[in-house]
Amino acid sequence: MCKILDLGKLKYQNQKKAAEARKKQKTVEVKEIKMRPNIDTHDYDVKMKAMNRFFESGDKVKVTLRFRGREMAHQQLGMQLLQKVKDDTIDIAKVEAEPKLEGRQMMMVLAPR
Repeated sequence: MCKILDLGKLKYQNQKKAAEARKKQKTVEVKEIKMRPNIDTHDYDVKMKAMNRFFESGDKVKVTLRFRGREMAHQQLGMQLLQKVKDDTIDIAKVEAEPKLEGRQMMMVLAPR
């Protein structure tokens, strides 16, 4: 027993199914938040609000801390700031990449829970 069907129609239906599947899937983007080690409290709050908005939309966040000039001598301040970010987002995000220093910038990646 065999079924006779139109090959063009079959290809068209498969193409439609694939397009529908692509439409439903969510692509996860990596958003970047840039900070400096001596950031002010209000600026920090603005950055955290943006970060929370990114997590609600399901995106990952890469926090980049940029050191300039003599700030490189005080890397512990940058580590403390990234630790504060981690503590403030502990209930809505998990750490995907721990803070690490690469050249003049320290970075950490957070993903939504």
